[in-house]
Amino acid sequence: MNIPDTAHNLTCYFTWMGEDGIARTKVKPGSEVKLEHAQENSVVVNSFYIDRKYPLLIDARGIRSISRDARNFFTTNGRQTNTLAFAIIIDSSVSKVVGNFFLGINKPAVPTKLFLDEPNAVEWLRKLKE
Repeated sequence: MNIPDTAHNLTCYFTWMGEDGIARTKVKPGSEVKLEHAQENSVVVNSFYIDRKYPLLIDARGIRSISRDARNFFTTNGRQTNTLAFAIIIDSSVSKVVGNFFLGINKPAVPTKLFLDEPNAVEWLRKLKE
């Protein structure tokens, strides 16, 4: 995933809106995501458009860990969000465990799917966006 110069450089993430209307966030390698990092990222993600919902592509490759509070927050259960779906790119055993834990235990409020590559993730999000 190429990070544009316009991306928001956050504590644990680079986050931006793609020209295709799909928001993107890339975890910085070795990040240990806590609740405050999840909240920081969500403020940026929800700021892209006020009047419409859009999908979010999450590149979780390289994540070291994510706290229970951060996982719960990211589910969007019980809070307002502009995202309509999450596609999560994984590769390592750590990101796979994090992704499966998120799907199985935390149960996101929007459609969510794990992918091993960006093209398939983007294709799935585009179909949901239509």
